[in-house]
Amino acid sequence: MNTVLNVIWFVLAGIWLWIGYVLAGVIMFVLIVTIPWGLASFRIANYAAWPFGREVVSKPTSGAWSFLGNVVWVILAGWWLALEHLFTGILLCLTIIGIPLGIANFKLIPVSLAPLGKEIVDKR
Repeated sequence: MNTVLNVIWFVLAGIWLWIGYVLAGVIMFVLIVTIPWGLASFRIANYAAWPFGREVVSKPTSGAWSFLGNVVWVILAGWWLALEHLFTGILLCLTIIGIPLGIANFKLIPVSLAPLGKEIVDKR
């Protein structure tokens, strides 16, 4: 079931979300100082392309530096990635078939705003 949902997700929303995260990651790499945020962006891009069957959990070892890094992330790229999730989620919710995908999109907004200190794991 996860494979079917992931394929539908990728066609309707995942490709655009992936492009947004990859673009943010490339910009972060070009700025050199923000390479850690670029790595986080690429990690979340993979999750945004194929989210079903995986989940985001907080790392127990992350601390104040993750919080400060997330503040910088929101200023540089997080706000427009969150808007991308919000806009895509609203569009998906306009159709009956897209409602579960729209809800999944809304669940990705917190990750788009604070990717540092998070880990992507397979659901058990």
